[in-house]
Amino acid sequence: MAFSRVYSDPLSRGIFKKFVVMLCSLLTSLYLLHCLTDRCNTMPTPVKAPNEVMGFFATEMHDLRSLRRKRLLQKWTTKSGMIYEDPKRYSRIEGETDMGDILFGPLVDSELPEQSLIHPLDLVSPRRISRRFTSSSGKLSQLGEGTKKLPQALIIGVKKGGTRALLEFLRVHPDIRAVGAEPHFFDRNYENGLEWYRELMPKTLEGQITMEKTPSYFVTREAPARISAMSRDTKLIVVVRDPVTRAISDYTQTLSKKPDIPTFESLTFKNRTTGLIDTTWSAIQIGIYAKHLDNWLQYFPMDQILFVSGERLISDPAGELGRVQDFLGLKRIITDKHFYFNQTKGFPCLKKAEGSSKPHCLGKTKGRTHPNIDPEVVQRLRDFYRPFNMKFYQMTGRIFGWND
Repeated sequence: MAFSRVYSDPLSRGIFKKFVVMLCSLLTSLYLLHCLTDRCNTMPTPVKAPNEVMGFFATEMHDLRSLRRKRLLQKWTTKSGMIYEDPKRYSRIEGETDMGDILFGPLVDSELPEQSLIHPLDLVSPRRISRRFTSSSGKLSQLGEGTKKLPQALIIGVKKGGTRALLEFLRVHPDIRAVGAEPHFFDRNYENGLEWYRELMPKTLEGQITMEKTPSYFVTREAPARISAMSRDTKLIVVVRDPVTRAISDYTQTLSKKPDIPTFESLTFKNRTTGLIDTTWSAIQIGIYAKHLDNWLQYFPMDQILFVSGERLISDPAGELGRVQDFLGLKRIITDKHFYFNQTKGFPCLKKAEGSSKPHCLGKTKGRTHPNIDPEVVQRLRDFYRPFNMKFYQMTGRIFGWND
């Protein structure tokens, strides 16, 4: 009777129903858990992407996150956890500027001093990096990547012909990486070996050309054989200039370092009375281009040697740079828009310098004022060089106009 009273109570009957529902739910959950633990291994599994695909996406995401820091080994050096810009990384003692940023603009704001400490988190945006480090082939030249290679092209001469200007102009091109200082490997440091030489080179990516310039190679008798032994495919560039003007410029440079040397006139002749030219004097000997070219043609065909006019490098720099870019198999990126003519110095300059919006000209050691030379001596030198110049024109297939 007691049970029937409890069961007949509406409130007690509702509680009992809820208890039964909860018990059934619990039993059902336990049953499902048992099924999952015992039988899940036999059930079909979701499709999983291959490791190669997952690795690809992981790599791409990592590259996007690290793009700002990629090539810091080439453009920056690290000091005390900060990024330190070193604008003289390729400089010689007198100091030259790396012109790699002229085409794309500086990495840091132009208001910053020439050497600036920048925190890694304050580096430029990916948009600017993409613009700055995209090669002419459309590939990103990512910082810190690439390998050191032996040069595929060399500027081998001539001294006081305009080799420094040519190298600085070429470094504007994104597909050219060049050493700023002259290695003098094939004339003075050959005993150090090719690995020593390779370590001097900057890192390059696929499609980029490694270059260096040492003007004394052209007049070094052993240089052609040594370069050929490194690679017979090496492309050679020679900047030539009126040999008389070149000799005076050579003397002017020596005079600036040694003011007590004899006059140009006395050094030119073995005997001024007889008018016999002293061809042992290096300033005279370098200008006998045909003689030196004979030596190079024993190891390299003419189509691997490009002769650049030092005069046209002043009057039409974009035109000569176009020939050089064609010779190297590169897209013509360096054009008239990169140059302006400096009336004071008397030669073309680049419109932008690295780390600045200001124009850049070569240093004070370039474009020195020549001393006045006796016109009779100048004429005798022109007469001396004329047959050598004519032979040189025939060998190269180009008339440079030095006898006019």
